[in-house]
Amino acid sequence: MRNKARAFDQWIRTSFVTMNTELENLYFAQRDRSRVIGVGDSLKERLRDEGRAHIVGLLEEGNTGDGFASAFGVLGNVGLYLGALRRHELTNPAREERSPFPEASSLAMHVGASIGMVPRFATAHLTTHNMALGGVRKSFTSLADEFLFIDENTRGILAFQRAADALMRIVPLGISSPVNDGLFDAAKRALGDAIRSNERLFTELDVQRFFYSVRPYYKPYRIGRQEYRGANAGDFSGINEIDLMLGLCRANDPYYAQLLVDKMLFMLPQDQARLRECMTYRSLLDELLAVADSHSQTGWFQQNARSFLEVCDLFARTASQHHDMLVKRFIEQPAGSLEEESLQGVTASGPPLPVLLRSLEILRDLRVAARRSDLATRCDDLARLRSLLKGFAA
Repeated sequence: MRNKARAFDQWIRTSFVTMNTELENLYFAQRDRSRVIGVGDSLKERLRDEGRAHIVGLLEEGNTGDGFASAFGVLGNVGLYLGALRRHELTNPAREERSPFPEASSLAMHVGASIGMVPRFATAHLTTHNMALGGVRKSFTSLADEFLFIDENTRGILAFQRAADALMRIVPLGISSPVNDGLFDAAKRALGDAIRSNERLFTELDVQRFFYSVRPYYKPYRIGRQEYRGANAGDFSGINEIDLMLGLCRANDPYYAQLLVDKMLFMLPQDQARLRECMTYRSLLDELLAVADSHSQTGWFQQNARSFLEVCDLFARTASQHHDMLVKRFIEQPAGSLEEESLQGVTASGPPLPVLLRSLEILRDLRVAARRSDLATRCDDLARLRSLLKGFAA
């Protein structure tokens, strides 16, 4: 990392965090915690100007650093800066045709295009590729609830990645391999870790602090003329690899294919490559069903199908947790107390809250293979597989 990039990174880790934290405490102390405009204006101006000075220097240098890691770090830092400006209402795509911060936009577009990602901060910047220094990782604020949110999201993502890796390794072995038992067990352990991470978020994260002091940093904002949705916790390939390998979602389904297209550039390049590879495989569910008529009574089929269904059940539990516990508790319920005007931009993904909730419900029902007349899930296929197993609870 070159000197200017290093100085910007140091500012993001220190003064930037301090100013955001002070502003959050000002907002949170108000009767109306959603009110941002006209509060802490001198702090906002200082944050804007100090960050701009670093960005202008990097833009003039014309070099974002040495290699992917440095460029990725610069992209994340300029994205965090713009995310904070959006949170503090110094920019808002609803009232602008282009970003009022041309230098930051230019730097973000330059770096994003050079590494093949969207020109804004992505989930990976604050989770799997969030380099800790002296035990402290990057964040917008120093609030305990933000650290809890970042840490548990990171643990959850890492767990899904381990599960996906285990399932992907079954492909070259074949569905009938006797050594798949270890891979299915690894996937089950990893999904158990994801379940426990969700449970910790549900019980330990403060609803008010999350809704008013953490969530707003993930709102959409403009880069140049283009508005980009906020980063969300699903912007990594592992969860989609699990969808596809289990066969619960299919890449040729129009709804799910659009989801993959929309999130692809929010992923790290290596994640994009993994997802494309995964899309070329036949799912484990389809592999089992293809040989069910001729092999359902064999020992290998009974063992591997049973393990497969156990993985499906655990994955379904994580999907239900996310929608029925986390989204409802931390987004839907607190949003119910807001005035109509304050509901604008509540969601990181951009669409109005009811639209987002409907889309998340569809995704949950695909992953749990729910029976729906308006949605093609794998409910009947999983039921058939369960019926073939001896002593397996349907």
